[in-house]
Amino acid sequence: MSFTTPYKVLCVCLGNICRSPTAEVVLRHFCDAHQLNIEIDSAGTSNYHPNKAPDLRSQEHALKRGYDLSGLRARQLQTRDFVHFDLILAMDNNNFDEIQMLYQTASREFGTGQLRAKVALMSEHDTQYPQQALPDPYYGGSDGFERVLDQCESSSQAWVHIFKQQIESY
Repeated sequence: MSFTTPYKVLCVCLGNICRSPTAEVVLRHFCDAHQLNIEIDSAGTSNYHPNKAPDLRSQEHALKRGYDLSGLRARQLQTRDFVHFDLILAMDNNNFDEIQMLYQTASREFGTGQLRAKVALMSEHDTQYPQQALPDPYYGGSDGFERVLDQCESSSQAWVHIFKQQIESY
């Protein structure tokens, strides 16, 4: 992790309208609070909602906690993301597998020497939700959106701790 160029993190779920935009904004909040030079974005493994705003329920629940998702727009994960980003965080195991498959395509397209991104689960270092998938709230009720926020906050704080350790050892 360098002090001059920002470390780049991409949060990825299926459609990029519920979990990953929430993770993007929550992780950015905690990184900013700790004055970490980290650029954060989000994408989906599918192209179901190109250029759409996050789900209104995600926006409403997030806003109650002070997170504004309204300016975000959905996009699909691309092979070039493996060159641009340092870390790609999957929201669940299916997303992780899809990301790994696209990683193979990216390695053929760019060569493994060009790929920067490491892939991990959002909850990889989370002690409250260890290695747990971030459940997709899309077809459920409001409790699912609250769970996404709870888990994003917990996992984001765990990642901030990891980022700070990386900076200290730099």
